[in-house]
Amino acid sequence: MHRRPVIRTALATATAAALLAGCRAGSVTADGRSQDRPQARTSASAPARDAPRPHRTFTHKPRHKAEHRPVRARPARPEVRAPRRGTAPRVAPAVIAVGTSGERVRELQARLRQLDLFGRNPTGYYGPVTRESVLSYQRGHGLVATGSVDRRTWSSLCSRSRPPARDELYPPTTLPPAKPDRRCLTGRVLCISKSSRTLSWMIDGRVVSAMDVRFGSQYTPTREGLFQVNFKSRDHVSTIYHTPMPYAMFFSGGQAVHYSADFAARGYAGASHGCVNVRDKKKIASVFGQVRAGDKVVVFP
Repeated sequence: MHRRPVIRTALATATAAALLAGCRAGSVTADGRSQDRPQARTSASAPARDAPRPHRTFTHKPRHKAEHRPVRARPARPEVRAPRRGTAPRVAPAVIAVGTSGERVRELQARLRQLDLFGRNPTGYYGPVTRESVLSYQRGHGLVATGSVDRRTWSSLCSRSRPPARDELYPPTTLPPAKPDRRCLTGRVLCISKSSRTLSWMIDGRVVSAMDVRFGSQYTPTREGLFQVNFKSRDHVSTIYHTPMPYAMFFSGGQAVHYSADFAARGYAGASHGCVNVRDKKKIASVFGQVRAGDKVVVFP
Protein backbone atom coordinates (compact mmCIF):
# COMPACT_ATOMS: atom_id res chain seq x y z
CA MET A 1 0.00 0.00 0.00
CA HIS A 2 2.83 2.45 0.82
CA ARG A 3 5.34 1.58 -2.08
CA ARG A 4 3.39 3.15 -4.97
CA PRO A 5 3.50 6.74 -3.67
CA VAL A 6 7.27 6.41 -3.23
CA ILE A 7 7.71 5.38 -6.84
CA ARG A 8 5.53 8.19 -8.14
CA THR A 9 7.33 10.71 -5.98
CA ALA A 10 10.75 9.61 -7.36
CA LEU A 11 9.47 9.71 -10.93
CA ALA A 12 8.11 13.19 -10.49
CA THR A 13 11.40 14.36 -9.03
CA ALA A 14 13.39 12.96 -11.97
CA THR A 15 11.01 14.48 -14.48
CA ALA A 16 11.34 17.89 -12.85
CA ALA A 17 15.16 17.70 -12.95
CA ALA A 18 15.10 16.79 -16.63
CA LEU A 19 12.81 19.67 -17.43
CA LEU A 20 15.10 22.02 -15.58
CA ALA A 21 18.14 20.75 -17.56
CA GLY A 22 16.19 21.09 -20.81
CA CYS A 23 15.49 24.71 -20.11
CA ARG A 24 19.20 25.38 -19.82
CA ALA A 25 20.35 23.42 -22.85
CA GLY A 26 17.34 23.58 -25.22
CA SER A 27 14.02 21.93 -25.84
CA VAL A 28 13.35 18.46 -24.61
CA THR A 29 11.00 15.75 -25.66
CA ALA A 30 8.23 14.32 -23.66
CA ASP A 31 10.47 11.56 -22.38
CA GLY A 32 12.97 14.13 -21.06
CA ARG A 33 15.73 13.94 -23.83
CA SER A 34 17.25 17.08 -25.37
CA GLN A 35 16.65 17.77 -29.08
CA ASP A 36 19.75 20.03 -29.60
CA ARG A 37 22.55 17.82 -28.26
CA PRO A 38 23.84 14.75 -30.17
CA GLN A 39 22.90 11.52 -28.49
CA ALA A 40 25.66 9.31 -27.20
CA ARG A 41 25.97 5.99 -28.99
CA THR A 42 24.73 3.21 -26.76
CA SER A 43 25.84 -0.29 -26.88
CA ALA A 44 22.62 -1.23 -28.62
CA SER A 45 23.20 1.12 -31.59
CA ALA A 46 26.92 0.25 -32.09
CA PRO A 47 27.62 -2.47 -34.67
CA ALA A 48 28.94 -5.73 -33.38
CA ARG A 49 32.64 -6.45 -33.81
CA ASP A 50 32.04 -9.68 -35.67
CA ALA A 51 29.48 -8.22 -38.06
CA PRO A 52 30.67 -8.00 -41.74
CA ARG A 53 31.63 -4.55 -42.95
CA PRO A 54 29.66 -3.04 -45.81
CA HIS A 55 31.23 -3.30 -49.31
CA ARG A 56 32.96 -0.08 -50.49
CA THR A 57 32.66 1.08 -54.05
CA PHE A 58 35.80 2.70 -55.65
CA THR A 59 35.69 4.90 -58.72
CA HIS A 60 38.64 4.26 -61.14
CA LYS A 61 40.47 7.48 -62.06
CA PRO A 62 42.71 7.29 -65.14
CA ARG A 63 46.29 8.23 -64.40
CA HIS A 64 48.68 10.14 -66.61
CA LYS A 65 50.78 8.05 -68.95
CA ALA A 66 53.94 9.15 -67.20
CA GLU A 67 52.64 7.61 -63.95
CA HIS A 68 52.30 4.16 -65.51
CA ARG A 69 55.62 3.96 -67.39
CA PRO A 70 58.86 5.37 -65.98
CA VAL A 71 60.65 7.75 -68.36
CA ARG A 72 64.17 6.64 -69.16
CA ALA A 73 66.79 9.37 -69.38
CA ARG A 74 68.34 9.59 -72.85
CA PRO A 75 72.05 10.23 -73.23
CA ALA A 76 72.79 13.85 -73.97
CA ARG A 77 73.72 14.56 -77.57
CA PRO A 78 76.41 17.08 -78.42
CA GLU A 79 74.90 20.39 -79.36
CA VAL A 80 75.47 21.28 -82.98
CA ARG A 81 75.19 24.94 -83.74
CA ALA A 82 74.95 26.51 -87.13
CA PRO A 83 77.93 28.73 -88.01
CA ARG A 84 77.31 32.34 -87.20
CA ARG A 85 77.60 35.08 -89.72
CA GLY A 86 80.97 36.72 -89.80
CA THR A 87 82.91 33.71 -88.50
CA ALA A 88 86.29 32.98 -90.07
CA PRO A 89 86.15 30.51 -92.96
CA ARG A 90 88.03 27.26 -92.89
CA VAL A 91 91.74 27.82 -93.38
CA ALA A 92 93.30 25.89 -96.25
CA PRO A 93 96.58 24.04 -95.60
CA ALA A 94 99.71 26.00 -96.41
CA VAL A 95 101.97 24.99 -99.28
CA ILE A 96 104.62 27.51 -98.15
CA ALA A 97 104.52 28.16 -94.41
CA VAL A 98 106.08 30.77 -92.16
CA GLY A 99 109.46 29.66 -90.80
CA THR A 100 110.41 27.52 -93.79
CA SER A 101 113.28 28.12 -96.18
CA GLY A 102 114.39 27.00 -99.61
CA GLU A 103 114.08 27.68 -103.31
CA ARG A 104 110.26 27.90 -103.19
CA VAL A 105 110.49 30.71 -100.63
CA ARG A 106 113.07 32.49 -102.77
CA GLU A 107 110.70 32.36 -105.76
CA LEU A 108 107.83 33.62 -103.59
CA GLN A 109 109.89 36.61 -102.50
CA ALA A 110 111.00 37.37 -106.06
CA ARG A 111 107.41 37.32 -107.32
CA LEU A 112 106.26 39.58 -104.46
CA ARG A 113 109.13 41.97 -105.28
CA GLN A 114 107.94 42.19 -108.88
CA LEU A 115 104.63 43.52 -107.49
CA ASP A 116 106.44 45.99 -105.18
CA LEU A 117 105.24 44.09 -102.10
CA PHE A 118 108.65 42.83 -100.96
CA GLY A 119 111.21 45.58 -100.41
CA ARG A 120 114.26 43.34 -100.16
CA ASN A 121 116.11 40.91 -102.34
CA PRO A 122 115.18 37.25 -101.95
CA THR A 123 116.83 35.55 -99.00
CA GLY A 124 115.15 32.14 -99.15
CA TYR A 125 113.82 32.42 -95.58
CA TYR A 126 110.12 32.89 -94.78
CA GLY A 127 110.32 35.34 -91.88
CA PRO A 128 108.17 38.21 -90.54
CA VAL A 129 108.94 40.51 -93.49
CA THR A 130 107.81 37.91 -96.03
CA ARG A 131 104.71 37.17 -93.96
CA GLU A 132 103.68 40.84 -93.98
CA SER A 133 104.15 40.93 -97.75
CA VAL A 134 101.94 37.86 -98.19
CA LEU A 135 99.28 39.38 -95.91
CA SER A 136 99.30 42.55 -98.00
CA TYR A 137 98.83 40.54 -101.19
CA GLN A 138 96.00 38.43 -99.73
CA ARG A 139 94.10 41.46 -98.43
CA GLY A 140 94.47 43.28 -101.74
CA HIS A 141 93.11 40.36 -103.79
CA GLY A 142 90.17 39.14 -101.70
CA LEU A 143 91.95 36.11 -100.25
CA VAL A 144 91.87 34.74 -96.72
CA ALA A 145 94.55 36.74 -94.90
CA THR A 146 96.60 34.13 -93.02
CA GLY A 147 100.16 35.20 -93.83
CA SER A 148 100.89 31.69 -95.14
CA VAL A 149 100.69 30.70 -98.79
CA ASP A 150 97.96 28.17 -99.61
CA ARG A 151 97.21 26.80 -103.09
CA ARG A 152 94.75 29.56 -103.93
CA THR A 153 97.18 32.31 -102.92
CA TRP A 154 100.04 30.72 -104.85
CA SER A 155 97.91 30.27 -107.98
CA SER A 156 96.75 33.89 -107.80
CA LEU A 157 100.30 35.17 -107.30
CA CYS A 158 101.66 33.15 -110.22
CA SER A 159 98.94 34.50 -112.51
CA ARG A 160 99.94 38.09 -111.68
CA SER A 161 103.74 37.74 -111.90
CA ARG A 162 106.30 36.18 -114.22
CA PRO A 163 108.83 33.45 -113.46
CA PRO A 164 111.83 35.24 -111.91
CA ALA A 165 115.22 35.20 -113.62
CA ARG A 166 118.29 33.84 -111.89
CA ASP A 167 119.58 37.32 -111.05
CA GLU A 168 116.24 38.02 -109.35
CA LEU A 169 116.46 34.79 -107.34
CA TYR A 170 120.11 35.23 -106.40
CA PRO A 171 120.76 38.99 -106.23
CA PRO A 172 124.22 40.25 -105.31
CA THR A 173 123.00 42.27 -102.33
CA THR A 174 120.66 41.73 -99.42
CA LEU A 175 118.81 44.98 -100.13
CA PRO A 176 118.15 46.21 -103.66
CA PRO A 177 120.65 48.90 -104.63
CA ALA A 178 119.24 52.40 -104.38
CA LYS A 179 118.69 54.56 -107.41
CA PRO A 180 122.16 55.84 -108.34
CA ASP A 181 123.08 59.36 -107.41
CA ARG A 182 123.33 61.57 -110.49
CA ARG A 183 127.09 61.89 -109.90
CA CYS A 184 127.38 58.14 -110.48
CA LEU A 185 125.96 58.21 -114.00
CA THR A 186 129.18 59.19 -115.77
CA GLY A 187 132.69 57.80 -115.66
CA ARG A 188 134.09 55.07 -113.42
CA VAL A 189 132.52 55.29 -110.00
CA LEU A 190 132.32 53.44 -106.70
CA CYS A 191 128.68 54.43 -106.01
CA ILE A 192 127.89 53.87 -102.31
CA SER A 193 124.36 54.22 -100.83
CA LYS A 194 123.91 54.42 -97.05
CA SER A 195 120.14 53.88 -97.21
CA SER A 196 120.32 50.58 -99.11
CA ARG A 197 123.73 49.66 -97.63
CA THR A 198 125.08 48.74 -101.04
CA LEU A 199 128.09 49.50 -103.20
CA SER A 200 127.78 49.47 -106.98
CA TRP A 201 130.83 49.53 -109.21
CA MET A 202 129.59 51.50 -112.23
CA ILE A 203 131.08 52.41 -115.60
CA ASP A 204 129.27 55.06 -117.64
CA GLY A 205 126.00 54.55 -115.80
CA ARG A 206 126.04 50.74 -116.01
CA VAL A 207 126.28 48.57 -112.88
CA VAL A 208 129.15 46.12 -113.29
CA SER A 209 129.07 44.64 -109.79
CA ALA A 210 127.09 45.21 -106.57
CA MET A 211 127.73 44.11 -102.98
CA ASP A 212 126.61 44.58 -99.35
CA VAL A 213 128.47 47.14 -97.23
CA ARG A 214 128.32 48.60 -93.74
CA PHE A 215 129.56 51.91 -92.37
CA GLY A 216 131.03 53.61 -89.32
CA SER A 217 129.19 54.07 -86.04
CA GLN A 218 127.66 57.34 -84.85
CA TYR A 219 130.96 58.15 -83.11
CA THR A 220 133.09 57.45 -86.20
CA PRO A 221 130.72 58.10 -89.12
CA THR A 222 131.60 57.51 -92.75
CA ARG A 223 131.90 60.81 -94.59
CA GLU A 224 129.48 61.67 -97.39
CA GLY A 225 130.28 63.45 -100.60
CA LEU A 226 132.25 63.20 -103.82
CA PHE A 227 135.78 61.78 -103.51
CA GLN A 228 138.34 59.89 -105.55
CA VAL A 229 140.55 56.88 -104.98
CA ASN A 230 143.88 58.15 -103.64
CA PHE A 231 145.77 54.87 -103.38
CA LYS A 232 145.23 51.12 -103.08
CA SER A 233 146.72 48.53 -100.68
CA ARG A 234 146.02 44.82 -101.19
CA ASP A 235 147.15 43.57 -97.75
CA HIS A 236 146.81 46.69 -95.67
CA VAL A 237 146.83 46.69 -91.84
CA SER A 238 145.47 49.63 -89.87
CA THR A 239 148.20 51.62 -88.14
CA ILE A 240 145.69 52.93 -85.56
CA TYR A 241 143.63 49.82 -84.70
CA HIS A 242 146.12 47.19 -85.93
CA THR A 243 143.42 45.27 -87.78
CA PRO A 244 143.66 43.77 -91.29
CA MET A 245 142.16 45.81 -94.17
CA PRO A 246 142.50 43.58 -97.26
CA TYR A 247 141.88 45.12 -100.70
CA ALA A 248 141.82 48.65 -99.27
CA MET A 249 141.02 51.59 -101.56
CA PHE A 250 141.45 54.87 -99.68
CA PHE A 251 139.31 57.84 -100.67
CA SER A 252 139.21 60.27 -97.68
CA GLY A 253 142.14 60.40 -95.28
CA GLY A 254 142.16 57.12 -93.35
CA GLN A 255 138.74 56.03 -94.64
CA ALA A 256 138.75 53.32 -97.29
CA VAL A 257 136.66 50.66 -98.98
CA HIS A 258 137.95 47.22 -97.93
CA TYR A 259 137.01 43.66 -97.04
CA SER A 260 136.02 42.97 -93.41
CA ALA A 261 136.17 39.51 -91.85
CA ASP A 262 134.15 40.86 -88.91
CA PHE A 263 131.37 41.97 -91.25
CA ALA A 264 131.38 38.52 -92.89
CA ALA A 265 131.05 36.86 -89.47
CA ARG A 266 128.75 39.24 -87.52
CA GLY A 267 126.86 41.06 -90.22
CA TYR A 268 125.24 44.35 -89.29
CA ALA A 269 125.66 43.68 -85.57
CA GLY A 270 128.96 45.57 -85.71
CA ALA A 271 130.31 48.73 -87.36
CA SER A 272 133.53 50.11 -88.77
CA HIS A 273 135.67 53.03 -87.61
CA GLY A 274 134.56 55.10 -90.60
CA CYS A 275 135.54 52.80 -93.46
CA VAL A 276 133.18 51.14 -95.94
CA ASN A 277 133.27 47.43 -95.03
CA VAL A 278 132.52 44.81 -97.71
CA ARG A 279 131.19 41.35 -96.80
CA ASP A 280 131.92 39.39 -99.98
CA LYS A 281 135.67 38.83 -100.34
CA LYS A 282 135.57 37.53 -103.91
CA LYS A 283 133.61 40.52 -105.18
CA ILE A 284 135.80 43.14 -103.56
CA ALA A 285 138.90 41.33 -104.83
CA SER A 286 137.51 41.49 -108.36
CA VAL A 287 136.62 45.18 -108.10
CA PHE A 288 140.02 45.93 -106.52
CA GLY A 289 141.62 44.62 -109.70
CA GLN A 290 139.51 46.94 -111.89
CA VAL A 291 139.58 50.22 -109.94
CA ARG A 292 142.29 52.74 -110.73
CA ALA A 293 143.65 55.61 -108.72
CA GLY A 294 141.66 58.74 -109.57
CA ASP A 295 138.33 56.90 -110.08
CA LYS A 296 135.39 58.60 -108.42
CA VAL A 297 133.90 57.57 -105.07
CA VAL A 298 130.39 58.88 -104.30
CA VAL A 299 128.94 58.32 -100.81
CA PHE A 300 125.32 59.51 -100.50
CA PRO A 301 122.48 59.02 -97.97
